[in-house]
Amino acid sequence: MAKDEIREYLRIAEEAADEARRMFVDGLGSLPALYKKSGDFATEMDLHIEEMLRDQLIAATGIPVLGEEEGGVLRNDASWVVDPIDGTANYASGNPSCAILISLVVDKQPVVAVTDIPLLNMRLTAHHGSGVHLNGELLPPVNMAAHVSNQVGVGAVGSDEGSRIPPDSRLRLIKALEYANMRPRISGSVGIDLAFVAQGVYEAAVSFSPHPWDNAAGVLLARSAGAVVTDIDGNEWELGSLGVIAGSPDVHESVLRTIKSIA
Repeated sequence: MAKDEIREYLRIAEEAADEARRMFVDGLGSLPALYKKSGDFATEMDLHIEEMLRDQLIAATGIPVLGEEEGGVLRNDASWVVDPIDGTANYASGNPSCAILISLVVDKQPVVAVTDIPLLNMRLTAHHGSGVHLNGELLPPVNMAAHVSNQVGVGAVGSDEGSRIPPDSRLRLIKALEYANMRPRISGSVGIDLAFVAQGVYEAAVSFSPHPWDNAAGVLLARSAGAVVTDIDGNEWELGSLGVIAGSPDVHESVLRTIKSIA
């Protein structure tokens, strides 16, 4: 895919994110409208925002959409992947750690990413071969050798029944990180964790999610910032991978080693 074409897709994704942000802010605090399983739900705004994103992205590009709420088609050549509200429980309670995630995935790899965090007034974008932009301004490269805060985003402790990394293992990971002088942080939003790696706020982030809508946008942002990005087994991340580890080389290695010791 040519660079000019990728830039145009990013422009289209940002236009869709503009409308999604307006809906997101207007609907803040929406109550659950669809219960998926215990402790997991979607609000009315999850459903409305995804419907809008799906309609707008398909109309502008003809490329199918895979979304968290309504599913969709996932093609090897190109698919949009969207999470209308990443961190729905936070959103429903007014917690600002929630985001809109949009990515274009080609041959199982993200080539366009938009992570919009309306309540923190942050929009991070990247396309394949670019740096990371924050609110339209190119960020300086993250110094992956500098460890200022030693913060590591851990996504969430809860998990689906039968998950390969169950809650007790995740708690052991948090404890091990503390012993290694890391500072684990649980935001409830994988998209925000990976966006913070791309900004240098976190030294690393871990996602245990198998879902592409949770991971794809943040994977491209972290890569574009110079982070090491793999799945939780240390293999190159691609669509369908289990989880993400992203961060500076030494912290990534430390997190990976710890996960292998507890999994």
